[in-house]
Amino acid sequence: MAFSKINRRAKIKRRIRKKVSGTAQLPRLTVFRSNKQIYAQLIDDTKGVTLVAASSYKNTAVEKLPKVEQAAAVGKLVAEKAIKAGIEKVVFDRNGYLYHGRVKSLADSAREGGLKF
Repeated sequence: MAFSKINRRAKIKRRIRKKVSGTAQLPRLTVFRSNKQIYAQLIDDTKGVTLVAASSYKNTAVEKLPKVEQAAAVGKLVAEKAIKAGIEKVVFDRNGYLYHGRVKSLADSAREGGLKF
């Protein structure tokens, strides 16, 4: 069986999700990055509900920035929305991506925005 990038990431993702789960009090901050955009969601896994979401998609304030700076802006945005919703503590789910570059930038700016993880 040939391992592709997608298979490798799926395997890592399953390994992470065994340990990381979100609740209403401690939601899961998950990151998805495509080639052009980055998305972040706070998820309550017990109910299967997205509590807060932010992305660089169709976000005019973020569109023209380099990708790492887009990720930082999305991190700040998701932190602001979470604080408004009364959420301060989260569990970070890197979704199988390396904690580097855009994923790290989003996480760092979310921490600066007031989220604790």
